[in-house]
Amino acid sequence: MSWAQLFFYVFAILAVIMALMVITRRKAVHSAIFLILAFICFAATYVIMNAELLAAIQVLVYAGGVVGLIIFVIMLVGAEEGEVKQTHGQWLIAGFVALLLVVEVAFILLGTLFRPTGALASKMVPAGGNTEALGVVLYTKYLFPFEVASVLLLAAMIGAIVLAKYKLKR
Repeated sequence: MSWAQLFFYVFAILAVIMALMVITRRKAVHSAIFLILAFICFAATYVIMNAELLAAIQVLVYAGGVVGLIIFVIMLVGAEEGEVKQTHGQWLIAGFVALLLVVEVAFILLGTLFRPTGALASKMVPAGGNTEALGVVLYTKYLFPFEVASVLLLAAMIGAIVLAKYKLKR
């Protein structure tokens, strides 16, 4: 086992632990902090796989921007621990979604066992490298979903501000 493999497994295990901490914490701010740590572990695995641009995007956009926006909304709206109400149907829905995710992960893992390593990556990455390939795909094929995601984030931020102003007026 090489050092790269060892660090990959260490960061992958840490990412799973941090993701479990995100869903088991009662306070939303604590969950957001563990989400930042999970995103940093994901970025470290990207660096190990020589995808430095994805690692930088992971830290800047997700750990910095999205989680920062989540913390901003939590503090702006002021969601208290007692305000969150659970229904009995949530456990059933969560169990069903978890079962679907386990089946999906098993399907993906079994699919990768029968595919040669690197066969797909060598076709996708042209001679320019992974940064150029990602830019070409992002701004040609996936331009509309990329812009829709940015508009949704803007709408969420405007909604949080409106909710906070409405709460202050009451």
